[in-house]
Amino acid sequence: MKGFGLAILFFVSVFALCFFYSSAVDAEDIFVPNYDESSVPTYTLPDPLMTIDGKIIDTPDQWINIRRREILRLYSEELYGFVPDSSCGQLYYEETESCDEALGGVAIRKQGTLYLNWPEKNPKVNLLLYLPAEGEGPFPVFCGLNFEGNLTTSTEPEIFGRAYRYQNETRESEALLRGKYAQRWPAKTIIKRGYALVTACYEDIVPDFPDPNHSLGAWPLIESYVKKNRIPERVAPAAISAWSWGLSRIFDVLQTFPKIDESRVAVLGHSRLGKTALWAGANDPRFALVISNDSGCGGASLYRRRFGETFEFMNSRIYWWFCENSRKYNGKVDELPFDQHYLISLIAPRPVYIASAVEDGWADPKGEFLSAFYANGVYQLLGTDGIAGANEWPRVDTPVGGVIHYHVRRGGHDVTSYDWERYLDFADRYMK
Repeated sequence: MKGFGLAILFFVSVFALCFFYSSAVDAEDIFVPNYDESSVPTYTLPDPLMTIDGKIIDTPDQWINIRRREILRLYSEELYGFVPDSSCGQLYYEETESCDEALGGVAIRKQGTLYLNWPEKNPKVNLLLYLPAEGEGPFPVFCGLNFEGNLTTSTEPEIFGRAYRYQNETRESEALLRGKYAQRWPAKTIIKRGYALVTACYEDIVPDFPDPNHSLGAWPLIESYVKKNRIPERVAPAAISAWSWGLSRIFDVLQTFPKIDESRVAVLGHSRLGKTALWAGANDPRFALVISNDSGCGGASLYRRRFGETFEFMNSRIYWWFCENSRKYNGKVDELPFDQHYLISLIAPRPVYIASAVEDGWADPKGEFLSAFYANGVYQLLGTDGIAGANEWPRVDTPVGGVIHYHVRRGGHDVTSYDWERYLDFADRYMK
C-alpha cells in the first residue's frame, strides 16, 4: 500500500506541474510526459570530441583552445544566451548584520547587501554567509542560490531577505516562509564538516517570470551591457545566464573575505538552479567543484531521450529561461548541435557531481546519469579518472564514479540529508 500511495502522490505532482505550465494553452495542447523507458526513441548523440567541421580532438590543448571554446559559444548562441562578464556593473558589498555565536555557537553569521551597480542602490542582492567559528581558515565554501529568500533557509530569527514576489506580503506570510527550506540548507552540518556556506535568493538577481520590458532586478543593467557590446537580441542573456552571472558576482565578493579560500569554492543548485549551477560552472572556471541536484531537462538530462519533461515543453512554457534563438529547436531537438553531456564536458577536468531521485521521473534520472557517462571521454582526455568505470545506471542509494560522480537516491524532487552527506564526502576528496 505504501508503494501505491507514493505512485499516486507522484502522478498527482506531475499532473499539477502539467496543469501549471499548460494553463495558457488550449486543452488539446496539454502535455503528456513519457515515463516508459521502452518508449524512449532511438537517438544518436553528437560527439563532444569532434569539431563542427568534423575534426577529431585528441589532445588536451586542442580541447582547451579549440573545442571547448566552440561548445561554449554554441550554448551561448543556441540555448542560454551569453553570460555577461565582470564589466557588467560595479560591485559594492555592505555588511548589515553579524553574529559570532550563530547556530548554537558553532558558526559566525554574516549578512550583507551586494549592490550590483554601485553607486546605484539597485539592483541589490541579500547575502547570507556562515563561517566555522573554530579554526583560522581560510575555509572552503559551498555557494548556491535559494528559491524564496534567505529567511527560508534557516530558522534563525535574525535572517532577513525574501524573494521578489513575497516582498509585499504580510508578517504572517514571513512566519510561514521562515525556515521553509531549512532542510535543504543544513548549515550546522556543513559548518561542522569544516566548510562555509553562502546563499542568496535567485530572484534578487532577476525575477523568475516574464519581464518583457526588462525593468526588474538586474535586467536594466544587463540590457545596457547587451547594447554596449552589440549582442544580438536573439542570443542575449536569458534568465539562466543572468542567474549564472549573479553567482559569479557572488564569487567576486567571496574573494574579499580573508576566511574564505577562493581556490575552493563549490557551486551547487537544485532543479532550475541546478541548471544554473552547471552553466555557471561551465562559464566560470574559478568554481572548483560543481554540483547539480535534480536539474533535469535544460540541466543534466539528455534532451534526445524525450523522457519526462521535454525540450519543447520547457522552452514554450518557461521560455524566459532560454534565449530567443533556442526556440527554433522546438520540435526539432535532434537538430541541436549538442546534448547535455556537452555541458558537463565544459566543466572538465574539475570535479562534478550529478544527483537524481528515483521518483523524480520528470527530471529523467537515467538521462542525467547518461549525460555524466557520455562526458567521460573529455574528462579522460584531460587526465582524470572521469566516471571511473561506472558503465550503467547504478542501484538506488549507491554513488558511483570518480571526478565525475553520480547517485540516484530514493524519494522525489528535493535536496535531502542523504544528498548533502554525499556532497560533503565528495568535497572532502577534492577540496580538502
